[in-house]
Amino acid sequence: MMIESWNPPLLHDYSKLSRQSSRDDGETNHSAKLVMEEYELPLIDLSGLKSKDERQKISCENAIAKASSEWGFFQVVNHGVSLDLLRKMRREQMKLFKASFQMKATCGILNNSYRWGNSTATCPKQFSWSEAFHIPMTKISEADSYGEFTTLREVMVEYAAAMQDLAKSLAGVLVRNLGQRDNLIKGICNESSCFLRLNHYPPCQISPEIFGLVPHTDSDFLTILHQDEVGGLQLMKDSKWIAVKPNQNALIVNIGDLFQAWSNDVYKSVEHKVMANGKMERFSIAYFLCPSYDYLIGSCKEPSIYRKFTFGEYRYQIQQDVKLIGHKVGLSRFVL
Repeated sequence: MMIESWNPPLLHDYSKLSRQSSRDDGETNHSAKLVMEEYELPLIDLSGLKSKDERQKISCENAIAKASSEWGFFQVVNHGVSLDLLRKMRREQMKLFKASFQMKATCGILNNSYRWGNSTATCPKQFSWSEAFHIPMTKISEADSYGEFTTLREVMVEYAAAMQDLAKSLAGVLVRNLGQRDNLIKGICNESSCFLRLNHYPPCQISPEIFGLVPHTDSDFLTILHQDEVGGLQLMKDSKWIAVKPNQNALIVNIGDLFQAWSNDVYKSVEHKVMANGKMERFSIAYFLCPSYDYLIGSCKEPSIYRKFTFGEYRYQIQQDVKLIGHKVGLSRFVL
């Protein structure tokens, strides 16, 4: 057995795409060379949300709204999610990804949610050097989908519930900031529509310019990311890529397309990516706050920048774009 038999055949798949590509010189990614230094995301202490001092509470809410408008990303501490729970979830995640590739890909773990690389990629620049379990929240509690990973279920159920509570709390702040009822989004995003994604980025020695995850915006209301100390996350800021300095003691929050549309561009869904690491593997877990597929996304105020659309319609358009042109187009498809 090969030492790295738990890793998916990323090298094989990437090499196959490289051979098939007729424009080798134009298909590699050069954006990594443009990153000059690491930046720290705005850091917000969420203990202010529960403060009895009204000024402190308002200050915290304003900081969340400001970061969502100016960065589309921020990081939070004192967020209410147990650090012990975060550590346990990371241990279980690492144990899961160390299972053999054959087991992950064929035995139906976690409702057959395993994926690697990018099955729709037609050239190297569309390829993601990573593997993941993308799990609907409705499937997390199903005991028979865990196989031999019996200790993972209890931890993941607790983790998902904690992330859902935090996501709804932050969504409530952002909704109130725009003068709306804070339960507006809380009521439409529940276990039936949200997702949890476990990510693993194996070392990649081919080139420092290969994507761990291709540039994209998130298609939800907001995302909460728990990452390790290995860097790689980059985002678009002031029309240039910047590297995010990792802080494993904080959770990262980013705005998704639906919140940008609903807020009429007050909040920004920012393009981001992960760059592969030549020596170290990287782990992260993302929670996605989503509505049901039939929920109609409108604007909180008029005149609206975007036409109304359902989440299902939005997801379908993304899938069609990826299938036809190789990448997501997103909100620009829905501009009035």
